[in-house]
Amino acid sequence: MTDAPHIPVLIDAIITACAPIQGTWLDGTFGAGGYTRRLLDAGAERVIAVDRDPLAFQMAADWIGDYGDRIVPVAGEFSKLDQYGEGLDGVVLDLGVSSMQLDLAERGFSFMRDGPLDMRMSQSGPSAADLVNTKDEAELADIIYLYGEERASRRIARAIVAARPVTTTAQLARIVESCLPRAKPNQSHPATRTFQALRIAVNDEYGELASGMEAAERALKPGGQLAVVTFHSVEDRMAKRFIQTRSATTPNANRYAPVLESITPAFTQRTRKAIVASKEEVAVNPRSRSAKLRVAIRTDAPAQPMDRKDMGMPMMRGDAT
Repeated sequence: MTDAPHIPVLIDAIITACAPIQGTWLDGTFGAGGYTRRLLDAGAERVIAVDRDPLAFQMAADWIGDYGDRIVPVAGEFSKLDQYGEGLDGVVLDLGVSSMQLDLAERGFSFMRDGPLDMRMSQSGPSAADLVNTKDEAELADIIYLYGEERASRRIARAIVAARPVTTTAQLARIVESCLPRAKPNQSHPATRTFQALRIAVNDEYGELASGMEAAERALKPGGQLAVVTFHSVEDRMAKRFIQTRSATTPNANRYAPVLESITPAFTQRTRKAIVASKEEVAVNPRSRSAKLRVAIRTDAPAQPMDRKDMGMPMMRGDAT
C-alpha cells in the first residue's frame, strides 16, 4: 500500500485510549486517510470515511480499494455524521487542516505559498477573498479577533479594507505583516492568526465542531467512543466543555445557580485531562506539539442539544445559540 503523505496526530494515543478497536467507526475528517487505515489495522471491521473536500478521495484512489467494503467513503460534512451511520462503535475527529491542503498553493490556505485567496475545504461556496472584500471593517475585526485570537484585529481589518481588492495569499500576508512587528526567531509568522481566523470563518469550523459533537452523541451506541483531536485553545475548550457538560449529572455547573433535577449523563470522560503527544511523537511529527486528545464514552441516556455558548464557542454579533 502507498504510504499516506500525512502523519496522523495522536493516533497511537487514540488506539490505546479506545482499545479494543472494533465494530464500525466513523472518521469525520478522512483527509489523507491516516486515521481510517490505522483504525482498520487496529481491529475496526468497517470505517465510514467522511470528508467535505473532494480532493481527499481523489488522492486515496490508489489505495482505498485495497480495503474493499471495509471503507465506506462519504462526501459530506461531519456535522451531519448521524445521517451517515448509527449505532456506531466510535467517532474520531481530527480538527487540523490537512497537509495536502496547505501544500497546494491553488487552495489558498497558506501564506507560505502564493495563490488565490480561497481556503474553502469543500471547494464550493464563498471564498476567503469574498469574505475579506465584502465584510465591513467591524465584522472583519470581529472575525480576526474571535477566531484568530489576534489582538491587532482592528488594525489589520482597517488595513485590509484600505487595500481592497485583496485576491491572493501573498497580498494578504503582506498587509498583515505591515500591521505587526517583525517576528522574532522561533515565533510564528505574523499572518498565522489572521489566516487561521479566515479559514475558520470560511468553513464554519466552530459551528461544524459543535454540530459534529452533538451528531456523534446521537450516532454512538452505548459504550461507543468519541475521540476529538484539537490544535488550538478554542477548539479544545469546546471539546472539553461539551464532554464535561454532557458527562455531568446535573444540567448546570454554576455553583451560584439553583441545583436542578439530576440527569443521566450522555457520556463518561475517559480521562479528565487532555492527552498530549509524547516527546517521541513530537520529535517525529512537530505538528503534534499543539495537539490535544479528549475521549468520552457514550452512555444509554437520550441525546440532547446543547447551547453553543455553554460549549465556549465564540459568538459573532447577531449569532444565535
